[in-house]
Amino acid sequence: MPLIFSLLAGVIFGAGLTLSDMVNPARVTNFLDVAGIWDPTLIFVMAGGLAVTTLGYKFIFRRSSPVVDEQFHLPTQRQIDLPLIGGAALFGVGWGLAGICPGPALADLVTLEPKVLVFVVAMLVGMIAASALRVRIDAMKALRQS
Repeated sequence: MPLIFSLLAGVIFGAGLTLSDMVNPARVTNFLDVAGIWDPTLIFVMAGGLAVTTLGYKFIFRRSSPVVDEQFHLPTQRQIDLPLIGGAALFGVGWGLAGICPGPALADLVTLEPKVLVFVVAMLVGMIAASALRVRIDAMKALRQS
């Protein structure tokens, strides 16, 4: 059952991105081009998403547990560290250069557009490389501590 709800949430998210035209790289790059042909519509999409999320959290956290799980799974790390800053910067640079970020890229896969396919493959390679690097760094830290 949790898988079905996850799939449904992904479909709704993808439909929202498509409906708001956020899968269109030109719309995103025009939003980021404040000195050129600036397109402010992304602000309204972000504000709408933030409003729904804020209200959703208010209602959801009144419950003792989620509907389809035994407990909430919330991030425990609250520290702003180099990997967080580096990851955010890399995300922003990639988004600005390609006009695509992970959510819209996955929704855009149905187009089979080469630019999207290359982006998704590069994203997957980056995720695998980052995971392997994190394992290696953690192993090196453990060796130093012992």
